[in-house]
Amino acid sequence: MLRQLASKRLITQRIQILPRFYHEKVIDHFNNPRNVGSFDKNDPAVGTGLVGAPACGDVMKLQIKVDDTTGEIIDARFKTFGCGSAIASSSVATEWVKGKQMEEVMTIKNT
Repeated sequence: MLRQLASKRLITQRIQILPRFYHEKVIDHFNNPRNVGSFDKNDPAVGTGLVGAPACGDVMKLQIKVDDTTGEIIDARFKTFGCGSAIASSSVATEWVKGKQMEEVMTIKNT
């Protein structure tokens, strides 16, 4: 009996569940997402992208409003169905693209 208890104690001591930590900016964008919503899809200045990740079930719709004369993205909106990091990254993406030229935004990668 004593061996069984000692054995169980050793097993429980070896198993350690580590908490997951996200950067404070990720938590901030999850708790206070920026630019949530959508534009009128019939507006000719609005472009819409829809992406999904079948592995985890996340779906993101990102819309940008582009100034026709300058090519500058004047506003961005998103709607995301998914985990906290998907919501946070969608929020960050809208912040990144606003005020940039289309050519510059096309260089953004996911790495």
